Amino acid sequence: MPFRTYGWLVPEEMQRARLDAATKQLEAPLAVVDLDAFDHNADDLVRRAGGRPIRVASKSVRCRFLLERVLRRDGFEGVMGYSLSEALWLAGEWAGTDLADVDILVAYPTVDHTALRALAADEHARELVTIMVDSVAHLDVVDAALGAGHPEIRVCLELDVSWRPIFGRDLAHVGTRRSPVFTPAQAVAMARAVRDRPGFRLVGLMGYEGQIAGLGDRPAGRPLLGAVLRWMQDHSARELAARRTTAVREISAVADLEFVNGGGTGSIETTGRDESVTEVAAGSGLIGPTLFDNYDRFTPAPAVLFALPVVRKPKRRTATLFAGGYIASGPAGKDRSPTPYLPAGLSLIGTEGAGEVQTPVTGRAAKDLRVGDRVWLRHTKAGELAERFTEYQLVEGDRVTETVPTYRGEGRCFG
Repeated sequence: MPFRTYGWLVPEEMQRARLDAATKQLEAPLAVVDLDAFDHNADDLVRRAGGRPIRVASKSVRCRFLLERVLRRDGFEGVMGYSLSEALWLAGEWAGTDLADVDILVAYPTVDHTALRALAADEHARELVTIMVDSVAHLDVVDAALGAGHPEIRVCLELDVSWRPIFGRDLAHVGTRRSPVFTPAQAVAMARAVRDRPGFRLVGLMGYEGQIAGLGDRPAGRPLLGAVLRWMQDHSARELAARRTTAVREISAVADLEFVNGGGTGSIETTGRDESVTEVAAGSGLIGPTLFDNYDRFTPAPAVLFALPVVRKPKRRTATLFAGGYIASGPAGKDRSPTPYLPAGLSLIGTEGAGEVQTPVTGRAAKDLRVGDRVWLRHTKAGELAERFTEYQLVEGDRVTETVPTYRGEGRCFG
């Protein structure tokens, strides 16, 4: 097989030479998408989903070209958006195209009155866009924005799928703090509230098991922690499968659910074993950021990289790069910083880290770097890099075949 098909598996120096050659006419900082790696990752997600359709998490992509590319592949159906304004924009951009019927689930509740009024006024969008609720307060917001007698709004109920190991009580909470709806009884009560409220239709149930999907079970150099994580994730998955199955069964007596969404890139296998789930969500697995380097079940290829130029050589084994302070969200720590990738053998300096205008790197590879050379880095999380660049360079083999805008490049910022 030609190496371009499996570019991320070739020796590191060949990979670096390929990227440098492809982008030599472009000025850095720049960001690239290795389309061979991106497509490989898409295929692997479909394999892992085992026949369950995958709803693409747009937050992890934030580039319309890439969303459209993956939505046209078998195995992917629908978008999980992160903002109602984003969902309305995508629905409008895709109207009249082969993606005109793509449905969009907004994964987080909205209190945006302007966007809600735009949704109510757009019949096409109302057929495709579903907003998230987990309390009567969210219904009140919609009524306040739209007034009495508003058109029917599609809603999805979010179930808290974290793990509470102490008799199901919130004395110990493992997972993200999201919905207040935890028990099947609470879910049914909320489903009835939606059913009995004019102007709303409950069409889905969603739950994101972050304690499984977002925690790598093979942390490098920490085998005991890995064993604890695998134990926790196994017990959490078993508890959740029983609780979610009960919730779906009881809600189905109240409303006709079109979908039950679960999981994320890191939990596709465990979520897929829950027969109450009809679809899985994934997005980061397309990109392959460093956050997903420590999973036992899968290894995504690094599909999105960014290059910074060397602008100083303060010491023989130190090179200073321009810019680079692209810190990922989440609890502050070293694991939220970008990681030097190519050439191999570089690391950030603990006293400076990745900076807004300069990022020093050190290591054996630094002695061979010269002013004007490039260092390729990987971001910790997937979609957030798109907030730093207005365009992505699409690389196939050893050349850039196209330049496409990110959300930022299209003048869109939803967070």
